Amino acid sequence: MSIFLLVLSIICWVCALLTLPSRPLYSPALSYLGLLGLSFCESAGVPWLPINSNMLVSWLCISIVVMMATVLQPAAVRLQTRGMAYIIGGAVVGLAIGLLGFTVSAYLSMLYGIMIVAVAAGIFFGFLLYSNTPDGAGVSIGSGNFFRYLMAKGFPTAVTVMQIGLVLVLLIARN
Repeated sequence: MSIFLLVLSIICWVCALLTLPSRPLYSPALSYLGLLGLSFCESAGVPWLPINSNMLVSWLCISIVVMMATVLQPAAVRLQTRGMAYIIGGAVVGLAIGLLGFTVSAYLSMLYGIMIVAVAAGIFFGFLLYSNTPDGAGVSIGSGNFFRYLMAKGFPTAVTVMQIGLVLVLLIARN
């Protein structure tokens, strides 16, 4: 059963990343389902990763808040997909850099913090890079729409990638 849940979790995370550009509403939920499925994986009564109920409840609340904020956005902003490749790319690069936090510290809470800050910075710099392209001139820093669009598209991306990063931090710390 644990192998089935592991495969299902990986499928949820892949679907979460694939739905980020077009349907950012579903991405945090899919990523949370992947985290939830992995929390039930165990062998001989011992969990594979130390995912506790505090983590699950916290990420559930964060996912619900971000999904509700996405629903409350105007439809024109919610359906807009421009710059999402840069935002997602920045988040993944930030996650990869954040996972290098093991070279700085061995404390698990500090590793979470490093990963979260790196993902947020990656999203910001990815969108900043996009805003300097000809296609991103409408959301450049001087336009007044930069931070609104960054928050509208960056929060679902951040929550989705950070939930995947949580599992990767635990996996690296365990091994």
